[in-house]
Formats: sequence, structure tokens, C-alpha cells
Amino acid sequence: MKKEIWLIIILAVVMVVLAGIALWPSNKPADNQQQNITGLQVISPKSGEEISSPLRITGVVNGDGWTGFEGQVGTVKLFNLNGQELASGFLSATTEWTALPTSFEAILNFQSDAEQSGTFVFHNENASGLPEKDKEFVLPVKIAKTSPENMIIKVYFNNNKMDPEISCNKVFAVEREISKIEAVGSAALWQLLIGPTEEEKKTGFFTSINPGVVLQGLEIKKDGTAIADFDEGLQSGVGGSCKVSAIRAEITQTLKQFPTVKNVVISINGRTEDILQP
Repeated sequence: MKKEIWLIIILAVVMVVLAGIALWPSNKPADNQQQNITGLQVISPKSGEEISSPLRITGVVNGDGWTGFEGQVGTVKLFNLNGQELASGFLSATTEWTALPTSFEAILNFQSDAEQSGTFVFHNENASGLPEKDKEFVLPVKIAKTSPENMIIKVYFNNNKMDPEISCNKVFAVEREISKIEAVGSAALWQLLIGPTEEEKKTGFFTSINPGVVLQGLEIKKDGTAIADFDEGLQSGVGGSCKVSAIRAEITQTLKQFPTVKNVVISINGRTEDILQP
């Protein structure tokens, strides 16, 4: 009888402990808490996302110490698992830096000898220099191993010297050397969204795509249809059939360089109708 009582007591204690563990509040922040703080929103990359070089970082600042100054809104550094700095850059304003909210972007190039956890550390643009006005935001990511091999891809832009009359849907290729990766279609679109380099601009290349546009996904179906999904920035303020045609041509030709792509469908937040209208 005593054994049965002890078994019941032990079972009750175990159940209480398990219930307590289940109800204990977790200290792990939610995804939206990891992605945003007051005054700063990092749009891309997302918390915990795997990143590779070159990487385009985008976001928005909206006060509370996060503001613009002389064309930039802060800095960002990438650290590996051991705390070693892999890359750093300025958060350059892509909209008017004197008016909030201000969109920004940064392009980082880095190398990683292993697949590992990493951390982005963002700092605000503290023009006052006062330590008490410093702001910091930390974003965890996964860093992909850098391939020892490189590959050449093409990116298509308009060119006002090769096409002086600007025929809208006529685009020309520039070559970019990147680390060899499997998601080569996405890598090509990321390079497209970065825009022409300063040297390329000198030879007449320009893009009709707005700065700060985010690629949200790329799916290539078995029939060769590539569906490229972007955020609303792709059509923000876009007017006129010429510019719309130019945007479509840049995206379409950049993807059609790959033999697996036969057709290209452009979507915005998953929508394919009523987008990029003249």
C-alpha cells in the first residue's frame, strides 16, 4: 500500500514539473522583435536567413535616434561565429535622407570558410557624437560557406549610348563575377537590383528599376516558367509604358540567360495582375 502511495506522489510531482516547463515563458524573441526595433526596420535579410556574398541589405529608419545625415543613416558590420568581422558598410539612404521614413541599403562583400552562425550589428548615424545617443541593433543570420570557385553571370540594363533613342525594351548585358552558388537565378536578380557600377554608368548603362527594391522569391517551374516576386518598391512611382517595358526587359533578359528559363512571370507580393501598369 505504501509503495502505491509513493508511486502516486512521484507521478504527481512529475506532472507538476512538466506542466511548469510547458507554461514557463520563453526568453526567445519573436521574429518581428528580432527584425525590428523602435526607429529601425531591417527588411532584408530576415532574422535567421542564410546569406552569401555579395549581399544587399535593405531597410527603413523612422526616428527614435535612427535618422539620416549627409546621405546615410548608419553603419552595419557582419561578424562570424567567433566574433571576427567579415564585412562592414554604410547604410546609404535611397530616399530623401532629411525626411522620415528614410529607406536605406548597403552592399556587403565577404568570405566565409565554413557554414556558420553570424551576426549583423547595426549602429545609428549619431551626428552629435554623444555616447548616450548611440543606438545598436543585432540581427542573427546564417552564413553560407563561400565557394572557392567563381562564375560569370550577365545582368541586363538600358544603355543611352548603345541605344541613343532609348527604345524602352532594348537592354544590354554587363558581366559580373560572383562566387559559385546553386541559386544562380536569384544571384543574378540581386546583382540587377544593385544597379550599374560607377564604371558601367560612365559607358551609358542605367537601370529603370527603383532603388531599394527587394527580391522576395524566385521559383523556376519544370516547364521553364520563372516566377520572380518583388516588393511594392518595384512599381512605386512608376509611370509610362516606356519605363514599365524597360523594367520588364531588364528582369526578363537577366533570367532568360539561363537555359532552364523559357518564360518569365513578374509578381509583386504574389500578385501578377494589375502590376507595372503604364
